[in-house]
Formats: sequence, C-alpha cells, structure tokens
Amino acid sequence: MIPALLGAVVCISFAAIFFRKTMPTDPVVAAGLRLVIAAALLAPAGLRSMHAGRANRRVLRAGALAGLAYGVHFGTWVTSLTLTSVAASVTLVTATPLLLAFAAIVTGRDRPGPRLWAAIGLGVLGVLVIGGHDLALSSDALTGDGLAFAGAAAMAAYLLIARRLGQDLDLWAFSFLATSVGGATLLMGAVLAGIPLQVSSTEAFAYIVLSALIPQIIGHNLLTWALRHARPTLVGMATVGEPVGSTVLAWLILGEAVSAQVAVGCGITLAGVLMAMRSAPPPPPG
Repeated sequence: MIPALLGAVVCISFAAIFFRKTMPTDPVVAAGLRLVIAAALLAPAGLRSMHAGRANRRVLRAGALAGLAYGVHFGTWVTSLTLTSVAASVTLVTATPLLLAFAAIVTGRDRPGPRLWAAIGLGVLGVLVIGGHDLALSSDALTGDGLAFAGAAAMAAYLLIARRLGQDLDLWAFSFLATSVGGATLLMGAVLAGIPLQVSSTEAFAYIVLSALIPQIIGHNLLTWALRHARPTLVGMATVGEPVGSTVLAWLILGEAVSAQVAVGCGITLAGVLMAMRSAPPPPPG
C-alpha cells in the first residue's frame, strides 16, 4: 500500500506542470477534457465491471457523487493556477488532510492518532514554507487562493465518498463513473458559461492527454485503490507530497530555480509524509 501511495504522489505531481502547459486553453475546458479522456480510457474496464455485477447501486451512486466532487475539485483548482502561483495553488489544494482530520473528529470515524496528527502538522508546516513566499495579496491572487482551498475541500469529499464504500469499492467502475460525471459536469458548465470548447494548440491537447494518463488514471486510481486499505487522512496526507514533487519537476523540466526556503519546506514536508506512512495504524474493517 505504501509503494502505491508513493507512486501516486509522483504521478499527481505532474498535474500542475501539465495544466500550465495547456494555457491559454480555458482551465475549465482543460480540466473537463482531462476527465473525459480518462473516462474513455477507463470505459472498457469500468463497463466490464458493471456488466459483471461488481458495482451495486451503492457503488454507482457513490461514483456519481464522487464525479460531482471531481468536477468541483478540478474546476476550482485548475482555475486557481491562472490566478496565483503554482506554489501557492498546490500548497492550498493540499489542505485536504486537515479537512479530513476535522471530518474524522466530527463523525468519530477514522480519527487520526497522535503520531498521524504530528505528521499532519509537519506536512502543513512544510507546504506553508514552500508556498508562503508566493501567497500574494492582490485580488486575483486571493481569489486563486480561495479557489485552491475549495479544490482541497472537494478532494476531501471525494476521498470520504470512496472510503465509505469499504470493500465494496470496485476501482474500475467507480473511477469510470467519477471521471465521466466530473468531465461532463465541467464541460456542460463551460457551455452554459459561454466558454468555447476549444484547445489552444496541438501541444496543449497533448499535455491534456498526458494529464489524463499520468496524474489521473495512474495517480488518482492509486489513491482510490489505497482507500480500501488505509484511512482517508493517511491517503490525503500522501497528497501533501505533491508540492515537493511539483517543485522538483519544475526545476528539472521548466528550469525553475529552487530557493533555500523552498528546499527547507520540501524537507519538512517529506519528513511529515514519511512519518505518516510509517506510523499510521491499519484502518478498521469496512
């Protein structure tokens, strides 16, 4: 399970870079196409699972709700990338484990233990150090920051919906439904808002396809699969490694310099993620 979470972090770390490469394609259109392409690729396995009866009504209903959460998550987060910095956007969208921990306290289900709380604290401190110097106070930046945080809340909802299925969770049917509903929601929203369903260039479309293959089909499916074996807070905690991965990839691919502050933040964040993965107890059944 831990290798799956580590692999998921590596894959989702590519998302911000891929989406930046799709500009000036409208972010809602780029996010919607990412999910639609992923749904098309998942369709054979998803429909096979549904035809074989491995997806009951509970799974189908949960998949549809998760798709709505996906639509909100990607619509808000990708839009935030056009208004604020990558560091600030990715920092705020990884507030998911804090929201999941709060939900656990309220519901009494899957509550984090003391060590996991310590890991969450370290992770949050690390991402704040990474993105703190980029949290501007302009109106556009503040709007982008708010959208990124809304994306974190929607991702928390997605993980909670998937977790509640327990061992009934069929990965292929659930992911196919979630990406289908999420993609359709985003593209319909774009049409209603008068946004043309156009991609700015062939290169931009190629990066949308890459975002569907690597962060979505591989990264998000690994996170969803892990929910059968781990608490949502631990899975959410794994996503806190995304700012670190995005920073490293931006340095390697885009040639962006890494400041001493960002390097320190990456170290703190990695320490928190590793602590969470080593110390979290196994989840209760179902």
